[in-house]
Amino acid sequence: MNKKTNVGMQNRLLGILIGVVVLFALLCIRIGWIQFVRGGEYSKEAALQQTKDVAISSKRGTIYDRNLKELAKSASADTVTACPKEIKTKEKRNEIAKSLARILKMDKKKIYDILSRNSSYEVIKRKIDKDQADAIREEGFVGIALVEDFKRYYPGGSLASHIIGFVGTDNQGLAGIEMIYENYLKGLPGRIITAKNAAGTDMPYKYEKYIDPENGVNVVLTIDEVIQRKAEDSLKKACQNYNVQNGAACIIMEAKTGDILAMATHPSFDLNAPFTIVDEEKANEIAQIKDEKERTQAMSDELNRQWRNKAVVDSYEPGSTFKAMVAAMALEENIVGLSENFVCTGSVHVADYNIHCWNRNGHGSENFVQGVYNSCNPVFMSVGARLGNNRFYKYYKAFGFGSTTGFDLPGEASGAFYSMDRFNETELATSSFGQGFIVTPLQLITAYSAITNDGLMVKPRLIKSLVDDKGKVLKKFETETIRQVISKETADTVCEILEGVAAEGTSKNAYIDGFRVGGKTGTSEKLPRGSGKYIASFVGFAPADDPEVICLIMLDEPTGGSYMGGQIAAPVFKEIMSDVLVYLQIESSSKVTYNFVPDVKEKTVDEAIASIKASGLKYYKYGNGDRVVSQSPMVGTALGEDGVVILYTEAIESDMVTVPDLNGYFASDANILLTNAGLNMKVKGGKVANYRALVGTQSPEAGTEVPRGSIVTVEFNYTSNVH
Repeated sequence: MNKKTNVGMQNRLLGILIGVVVLFALLCIRIGWIQFVRGGEYSKEAALQQTKDVAISSKRGTIYDRNLKELAKSASADTVTACPKEIKTKEKRNEIAKSLARILKMDKKKIYDILSRNSSYEVIKRKIDKDQADAIREEGFVGIALVEDFKRYYPGGSLASHIIGFVGTDNQGLAGIEMIYENYLKGLPGRIITAKNAAGTDMPYKYEKYIDPENGVNVVLTIDEVIQRKAEDSLKKACQNYNVQNGAACIIMEAKTGDILAMATHPSFDLNAPFTIVDEEKANEIAQIKDEKERTQAMSDELNRQWRNKAVVDSYEPGSTFKAMVAAMALEENIVGLSENFVCTGSVHVADYNIHCWNRNGHGSENFVQGVYNSCNPVFMSVGARLGNNRFYKYYKAFGFGSTTGFDLPGEASGAFYSMDRFNETELATSSFGQGFIVTPLQLITAYSAITNDGLMVKPRLIKSLVDDKGKVLKKFETETIRQVISKETADTVCEILEGVAAEGTSKNAYIDGFRVGGKTGTSEKLPRGSGKYIASFVGFAPADDPEVICLIMLDEPTGGSYMGGQIAAPVFKEIMSDVLVYLQIESSSKVTYNFVPDVKEKTVDEAIASIKASGLKYYKYGNGDRVVSQSPMVGTALGEDGVVILYTEAIESDMVTVPDLNGYFASDANILLTNAGLNMKVKGGKVANYRALVGTQSPEAGTEVPRGSIVTVEFNYTSNVH
């Protein structure tokens, strides 16, 4: 080999060596890039390929009433999941999709598409019922698993629907307390992390890590289930009796604490089916809309309307219920005397207008207290003029109007008042009797707390506490005072005057025998004036000398002939509060002993009977079942001596009985007649001066068909020859 050939070979070897070194250097650089620059990212991807991460739902917290009765709870349910990589063939996917479609009542193609994805975890359907879960377990499908989940359930159905709210498919709160307290209620989900092989299936000797879910916190409301149910039932009946077109609202609040004992809006909706339109006529009307976009919008509008909490969101002219505030303003400012005389001719000329009293014939000569009893507009216009715009507006704001209360439910409105440059003589006159501005029911009852609580206004409260599953209180919500609006002396005087309104004035229909009741009626004409649409309202409290409970009633657009607050709203107050005051064991001048109906639903028959006997009541059992499926009267109803609770152990369409004729019977005999008929007796006025008194009137009337267990109210005539 010559020298030239040897040099050429050396050059080639050198080139190869340089190439190898360069290649090795590039490889090292690449490895370094992968290891140090992209290492974290690739590690995550590798972990995802080598592990299967399955979320475990946490149990949502329970919502309780103030007595720890369950209003919203989570029941165990299963979610159907799939690992598509474990299902190898089209034939197997098709077979599984067909069977699952039948069991789950789903579209087969939708399931097949899910099973065809290049994935190790997919959700097919959430929260299936027990029968469906059992059927899937029995089939033992490859690549299909059931994961424990929870389904929200509302035992009361529509009870307190506008307060509690509801959840979506993924258990997230969408309305009411469910939404506002989502962060407390939802808890934290757990996880199962499992090793898997390259095919995506679990390995025989797999690594598994289980991270426990954390249950949500339980929320205790100030609501009392018994009082809430009473308010809803009475509101529903009032809407039917007076043909109320635009819904109704009721709020019951503790005067000294601000605790909301009940907040009812009618119509309500079923929390277990919140996306179902309650108004069947409206639902059918929407179903007839051909354009899909228009139909969807109509459906959304109607659902939002039925979810609307009228007690918090809606604003209206308060009418004469606001006169209690004006009376307090005048007395606090010492610009009127209780015995000061006024003359009502039926109208007052203000600026360029004649503004009428509701009694166009006039009330004639009357002092200030009588003017409040008569709800006389000219008296209040005169008082308003003395106050003047600035002082009137100062107290309007001090009573909380024009701003929200900071309540726990969403959508609270602030109402509306005139801007000061438009608040002139005429506006002051009409505002003095509650016309021309708007407030919410929640604002109005909060303002009344200043009158019933020694002048100190309290913030309305809906949440009592947050507790864990062992009952330990994690957070307690205390009563919050807002401000001292008027003096104790003024508050006491206004309460005394309003007691006279209920006893002698326009609120006579709210008077409850045996209790000292105060209150004020209201009737406001809706805009445009002359439309013939009114809002009838009443705000009352008891006992008047030391108020403990305030109740507001608002009926929007009654069309049954009567529309005055004193005619239709005051009696609803009376019906509700007659039972509420007894239930709360507020002292009455009546010496009658009441027994309260216990909650025995879903108990065994033996347990139910024992509970009823322990409550001092009698029972009548209907059906041959082992458990009580329903009862009558409703839980918490106050029954007198020999009260009867009807236990239904079978579902029935109706169990009607005929009300006997009690006219002329002694009290003892009337009670026996009703008991034998499976009915209960309630004495109007709460007491019988002489148990040998004779029945004068009864309601319902004799011959009326009513459900077994219903209450018949009787009134007695006390004649001198009865001994």
